[in-house]
Amino acid sequence: MKAVLLFSGQGAQKVGMGKDLYDQYPAARALIEQADEALGFSLSDIMFEGPDAELTRTCYCQPALYVHGLACLAVLKEMVDIEPVAAAGLSLGEFTAHASVDTFSFADGLRIVQKRGAYMEEACNATKGTMAAMIGGTDEAAAQLAKDCGIDVANYNCPGQTVLSGEEAGIDQAIAGAKAAGIKIAKKLNVAGAYHSRLMKSAQEKLVPELAGLNINLSEIPVYCNYEARPVTDADDIRRVLGAQVCGSVRWTESMQDLTDKGERLFIELGPGKTLAGMMGRICKDATVISIEDVPSLLAAVEQLKAMNA
Repeated sequence: MKAVLLFSGQGAQKVGMGKDLYDQYPAARALIEQADEALGFSLSDIMFEGPDAELTRTCYCQPALYVHGLACLAVLKEMVDIEPVAAAGLSLGEFTAHASVDTFSFADGLRIVQKRGAYMEEACNATKGTMAAMIGGTDEAAAQLAKDCGIDVANYNCPGQTVLSGEEAGIDQAIAGAKAAGIKIAKKLNVAGAYHSRLMKSAQEKLVPELAGLNINLSEIPVYCNYEARPVTDADDIRRVLGAQVCGSVRWTESMQDLTDKGERLFIELGPGKTLAGMMGRICKDATVISIEDVPSLLAAVEQLKAMNA
């Protein structure tokens, strides 16, 4: 089965993620136990038991999503013969996408993701930033609003859904001016800081040297980068865009449009929730997205994929 692999970003996490996969499938258990050992603490306890406030912390949330996405994939691959034609991930999910096609090892990716999460949490604590969703307007209107308010566009998620990020005062100003800019709904998000904005500069500066030492294997399967909405295959290019996306915009709409323009119609979302499937519904109506997060959704996905291949 040829399919594009998609991986969740921060915000998708939920307490209990991966628990039933861990209990029922040795492939998932092996990855989760490897992560616990490599990190030197029980990430699995935080994933399975929470509390939610702990799992939501950037330093735990990012490795949890990375491990969970790859655990879902490991089990799926044992049950169905999947041939990935491309991979992409929302923000943090870009790292999971690379690991899924062996751009770097599970362990190396986990180490980088854990540091990325820690550096971003430090940047959040050192600044007074937040984010807001702009719904029912154009990307151009949201970008102009961000510019006028001295903040940044964090995400171009799908047509009619843009996320702004920056200083709290600038976000408040943008929310107040949204209606006049032709944006139907503007709401502040419950986040710890201003991700994908200039306020993450300190995190970016710390992550770039870590990426410079990351061992990269060139995969034949293209991985889409958020920063430039295109497939990346060169090692130095991969390191550069993974660093740049910490402060840069997530150009998800363009990335998915490029894939669908190339004729891709089957996507497998690996991670909690169905956020990416929802976005795809706004980007390409005739694309199929199969979402996998736990045992019931895994078994349903396997049935659906087998039926499609029959």
